[in-house]
Amino acid sequence: MPLDEAVIDRLSGYVSLIVRWNSRVNLTAVRDENVIIMRHIIESIDVSKKLPPGIGTLLDFGSGAGLPGIPIAICRPEIEVTLAESQNKKAAFLMEAVRVLGLNARVHGGRAEDLHSQFDCVTLRAVDKMAKAVSVAGELVAPNGWLALMTTSNDSGRLKLAAGASFAWRDPFLLTGAASRVLLLGQHPVS
Repeated sequence: MPLDEAVIDRLSGYVSLIVRWNSRVNLTAVRDENVIIMRHIIESIDVSKKLPPGIGTLLDFGSGAGLPGIPIAICRPEIEVTLAESQNKKAAFLMEAVRVLGLNARVHGGRAEDLHSQFDCVTLRAVDKMAKAVSVAGELVAPNGWLALMTTSNDSGRLKLAAGASFAWRDPFLLTGAASRVLLLGQHPVS
């Protein structure tokens, strides 16, 4: 499904912000703009397209540079995105990106587990202590909501176990341009 010009312009502005801020704040280890697009942006766009319809609220747990939360907010503006990031410099970048890009998103400058609400979807990608983070994130998923994990094929089983037995998992989606990177979608049943 092609992206319209307004979405492409916003994504381009987002990449420019990452490149500019990355020289002062370590947002991502990748410094090359083309690699940022191929590795981070395209994967995040792919995730936004694979998320089920009907998601009204989404938490990007450990958002870092805003991946995949900001591309989701750009590609799926009907979703109210919360970007949770505990590192102050990264949270400042996220606030600037939300402001400059005019996104339907808010930034929680703190630990995601300190939020006292549940979300229709919680995303995680490359966070420290991923298995522990997945178990915490699972508690933030509303009944009938989704846990969306960007990971590798090798880590899929371990992360599904960390989420707990209550999630019903779809078959993994291979992410565009990645040999072993997948999206795992697990649905939390209604209590």
